[in-house]
Amino acid sequence: MSKLLDYLNVLDKDAAAREAHIKDPKAAMTKYGLSDDEQNAVLSRDRAKVAAVIGIPADQVPAIIAPHSTY
Repeated sequence: MSKLLDYLNVLDKDAAAREAHIKDPKAAMTKYGLSDDEQNAVLSRDRAKVAAVIGIPADQVPAIIAPHSTY
């Protein structure tokens, strides 16, 4: 499993991780060890970009929590 996909799954299951991501997504993703490309994909809020980085179809990307928005 890719580190990015693992991170998205953690956000789905861990309220503290989700709150940290909402408060400061860049810091939370850096602490988790995501690369700049992975972070930029998440911050773009573009499922196709995230899917491309992970290597899965866009419809299989878990919801991405971003400040002020989810998709």
